[in-house]
Amino acid sequence: MFDPQHKNNGHTHIHTLPDGMRVVWQHNDSDIIYCGFLVDVGTRDEQMHEHGIAHYVEHMLFKGTNKRSARQIINRIESIGGELNAYTTKEETAIYAACMKDDCKSIIELLYDMVFDSVFAENERKKELSVICDEIESYNDSPSELIFDDFEALMYGKHTLGNAILGTKDTISSFTSLTLTDFHRRHYTPERIVFFLQGNVNFNQIINTLQTLQLKYPHHPTSSYIRQGVVDVNKCLHQEFTKETHQTHFVCGGRAYSLHEPKRLGLYLLNNILGGPGMNSRLNLSLREKNGLVYTVESLYIPLSDTGYWEVYFGCDPENVTRCEQLVKKELSKLCNTPITEQALKRYKRQIKGQMAIAAQNSENNALSIAKSVLRLGKVEPWQEAYKKIETFTPEQLQAIAQEIYTSANINTLKYV
Repeated sequence: MFDPQHKNNGHTHIHTLPDGMRVVWQHNDSDIIYCGFLVDVGTRDEQMHEHGIAHYVEHMLFKGTNKRSARQIINRIESIGGELNAYTTKEETAIYAACMKDDCKSIIELLYDMVFDSVFAENERKKELSVICDEIESYNDSPSELIFDDFEALMYGKHTLGNAILGTKDTISSFTSLTLTDFHRRHYTPERIVFFLQGNVNFNQIINTLQTLQLKYPHHPTSSYIRQGVVDVNKCLHQEFTKETHQTHFVCGGRAYSLHEPKRLGLYLLNNILGGPGMNSRLNLSLREKNGLVYTVESLYIPLSDTGYWEVYFGCDPENVTRCEQLVKKELSKLCNTPITEQALKRYKRQIKGQMAIAAQNSENNALSIAKSVLRLGKVEPWQEAYKKIETFTPEQLQAIAQEIYTSANINTLKYV
């Protein structure tokens, strides 16, 4: 039954349905399944007058279809003790569920109904407007989160990657049911969607279920949409905003590798060394453990489909901000100017191997990860294969990456004072 695009990687199968939608399944022995849809649409795909619409559409998928009311959607998932979730990013929208494997078929039908046959009723749109406005206000009250939106706006300027995912009260208030329906019709097309499932169920039955649903639901026509690219240029921009907050909040960072750049795995390792989740990260040891200047300090690396960026964040008492900035710059300079010793690199690689192995045991995150891998790369790479590539990086190669990414010409800063 499988077409030539069907792939089998151990206990992982990938299959392309006749309408172009890709399906990925990964086996495990759990009685719980995670399944859902990952759509190749996010904030960056909005037109300027649509700022916040991708996130708004995600909310509205829960608010009724031609077959079900919002209450019926809630009752369907809650009656079986399942969980229904969704999120929107700069590039993707996900809607997914967790349930017992015996309820797999009915949950796939529920999700399919929500993704392909939502009605965007005007009365539900008005109610959800208030909900999202409250979400925006909640976000505005959290400077440690809001600063990342402002920083990305600084880096990407007028490009839609610089837009906040939630939008603004003005933009989302301008949307109508027709606006939401039009955006959904343009972007929720099968060739831009991956259905994913992780669990102890039969793959052939999954395919049969999806193909049966395709015959029952109208599909939007193939889209001619082409995503606007990004010109990756190094910047050195600095902003300072006055905020009525107890702490000073600080972010610095710049452009980085996309998902398709092999050196991204070297930067992934470097980021882990610099300010990853381990308590032994260089930034945590320097700013918190040694000097007691911060409660939170972290570094992030976010690779996207055609660009990427890195960030360092900390919050501290206002009188300590200059000292903290100096220490961050010192750690960045060390990575650029001094190769990591072979002995230390061996420890760092062992650490990241353990982190990757533990992360792979989180079924929810793993299911979403395989979906994104198929959406962006067309394949699922086991964490062991990714680690083998990480293991090949030498101190000299990592230093060269640091000199390319952490250069002073690629460091923008934003401060809330």
